[in-house]
Amino acid sequence: MTEPPLPRRTEVLRSHVRDAAAQLRDAGMEIDRDPTAIDRWLHLPAAGLMRLSTIPVEYLDAPLRIGEHTYDMRSCLEHTVTIEELSYGDAGFMLACPGPLMSGVAVDALGDDKQRHAYYERLSRPEATWTFFGLTEPAKGSAATELETALTPDGDGFRLSGAKRYVGNAAFAQLGVVFCRRAPGPLGIEAVLVDTRDPGFRAELIPTVGMRGARISAITLDGVRIEREQVLGYDTLRPSRRGLVGAIRTLQRFRPVLAGTALGLTRAVLDHVRRERPALAGTARDRLEDLRDRLEATRRQNYDIAAAIDAGKVRSDRIAGVKTRAAELAERATLAAADLLGPASLLQDPWLGKLYRDARAFEFMEGTGHIQRLAVFQGVAKHTFLA
Repeated sequence: MTEPPLPRRTEVLRSHVRDAAAQLRDAGMEIDRDPTAIDRWLHLPAAGLMRLSTIPVEYLDAPLRIGEHTYDMRSCLEHTVTIEELSYGDAGFMLACPGPLMSGVAVDALGDDKQRHAYYERLSRPEATWTFFGLTEPAKGSAATELETALTPDGDGFRLSGAKRYVGNAAFAQLGVVFCRRAPGPLGIEAVLVDTRDPGFRAELIPTVGMRGARISAITLDGVRIEREQVLGYDTLRPSRRGLVGAIRTLQRFRPVLAGTALGLTRAVLDHVRRERPALAGTARDRLEDLRDRLEATRRQNYDIAAAIDAGKVRSDRIAGVKTRAAELAERATLAAADLLGPASLLQDPWLGKLYRDARAFEFMEGTGHIQRLAVFQGVAKHTFLA
């Protein structure tokens, strides 16, 4: 497979991360059996990469340096490449790791200097810190304008009450961002930093069939005390630039990263089929090569979109489109693997069976396919009309 071209410093990063990802298969299998097993694998270089990822260099005693280059993965392109390569090793392992993940993107987008400093200072400590991003609700899904989790005044602060569901790592996290409603309408949405040790916070693991490393959780918030300084951007941003904007920015910034997760898994599946069946011929070979061509095209598109985000050029329809295509490819690749290797391969090869299960998660992560297709339609209609 021809590698999509990248800037030289990103190529150097990709090669470095690829070496780290080669160690993840056994760890990923153990985490699939026991999601808490990540604690036994935190010594791996890949876990270190996830802990450092998106933390600004100035908060790190030992940032990632490769040759002449220093990285913090705050670049969407570099973050996307890193996650894709780690997911080629094992997506579940990558999602189980401590680090900022989506909550860091939200703090970066909305937090004031003091809030960012407190957040990143805590994440940069030697002890592992897991975080969560609490947007999705049991009754409303991830419809940010319809949130029911409430932030109500209480003296000189607030109380946070409600529920969140399908939140990665929440049952094991120490810190997270929760989106909630302070007042009616889109301008009444806020994002607040929550310490999971605070009274009234409770989270429990939701059993899942696949992607068990993500440790999908349900959160109950029963009058959690929120101080004014925990409301992201409360003293520095207008209501029109706070909570809802942060949710949208975070999802847009993270969707190419999630697409990279799906594409890394897809690469792993297709390479596995090629190794197991090197002599494929006829329509079977054509089917495999078609999927590889589609994968290469989607990777190139994803890199282009991530680079555009870095340049401040955000097209939500293109972001939605590449996330949808990547999720579809992951499912199609695992279906093809089961056909080309034989249905019994999913039982005889536990690693392939795991990837088959894991691939179904991407449809539901960061917005389902029908929501993404709606965004694509709206974007195409808008730009066609303007043209």
